[in-house]
Amino acid sequence: MTGSGPPLLFLDVDGPLIPFGAPPPAGYPTYPGPGSGPSGNPLVARVDPALGRRLLGLPCELVWATTWLADANDCLSPRLGLPQLPYVDWPVVDGTKGDGQLHWKTRTLVARAAGRAFAWVDDEISPADRRWVDAHSPGPALLHRVDPRVGLTEADFTALDAWLRTV
Repeated sequence: MTGSGPPLLFLDVDGPLIPFGAPPPAGYPTYPGPGSGPSGNPLVARVDPALGRRLLGLPCELVWATTWLADANDCLSPRLGLPQLPYVDWPVVDGTKGDGQLHWKTRTLVARAAGRAFAWVDDEISPADRRWVDAHSPGPALLHRVDPRVGLTEADFTALDAWLRTV
């Protein structure tokens, strides 16, 4: 590994923390807490505050990897009991697809890791992303796809914890 420090965990919001896409009428459980009132974002009520404790228990440095940018700290960190986290400030995308199926976040996350071990938790990870990261990341990487219909589960936390403890 060329980078130093604990592994990074790049965390997306929509899908992993805010589940979506389940067929009606199932709906989603909602949880009271900061940001879920009538003046807040209605999707924030889907974020289970207990996930914060689970995230803090992982042996890593948490980084928001979401289009929410700094809003993740304002809307979600208090709800989850998280400190203010660093976030990836995405470059301006020119609208081109690049490598076809490669996710627009992939290159930026590898660059941001700068050789450190990292896990990327997202609901849009594809085989193309895995191949590209395998070929271009100087440090170990785990691309962990979450089912957006259910969000982060116990099985996801078990897999992340096991991998993070091996690097």
